[in-house]
Amino acid sequence: MTALRNTPVAPLTNAARFAIRSERASDVAGREALLDACFGEDRDARTCQRLRAGRAPAEGLAFSAMRQGQIIGTVRLWHVSAGGVAALVLGPLAVDPSCRKLGIGAALMYHALTAAKARGHGAVILLGDAPYYARFGFSALKTGELSLPGAFDRDRLLGLELREGALDGAWGMIVPTRTAARQNKPRSAARLRKSAPHAA
Repeated sequence: MTALRNTPVAPLTNAARFAIRSERASDVAGREALLDACFGEDRDARTCQRLRAGRAPAEGLAFSAMRQGQIIGTVRLWHVSAGGVAALVLGPLAVDPSCRKLGIGAALMYHALTAAKARGHGAVILLGDAPYYARFGFSALKTGELSLPGAFDRDRLLGLELREGALDGAWGMIVPTRTAARQNKPRSAARLRKSAPHAA
């Protein structure tokens, strides 16, 4: 399995001038609106959401891409047990549709994976398109014996070892572990608007 490349990512990238920083509490509404725009308001029904529901991201591993004070990209990583092997699940990765092809998604990926490796994590798993994620070293070489709690396309279950051999012997169900969310967060900006009192 290909190891993470040591590719530096500059805080500001090309003419788009976007910056990647740690996610803040003030990012919630913008992040939820972005995720709704990218995945639809029914995104909570997705299989991988079962690994995230009611939980907080891994410490220090939630990032926002910002431009002119607006969130234009997001990525988070979560603690899981991959058949008894400690790992992280990456997702969702989202970029504002108007900002695609600017390298924001790739920059978020490298930033998140570099941070995960620096914090001593051994492996990252995700559900996504193999041709896209192969550039970051993800493959299905060591995920063939793993399962998710719901329907999924096995060819899209991919893994990356940040530490050689970290996914050796991984077998069974991928389940969430560790940090429970401290409080319920607003589901989405759209639903916030719907729940607000109407002006007379």
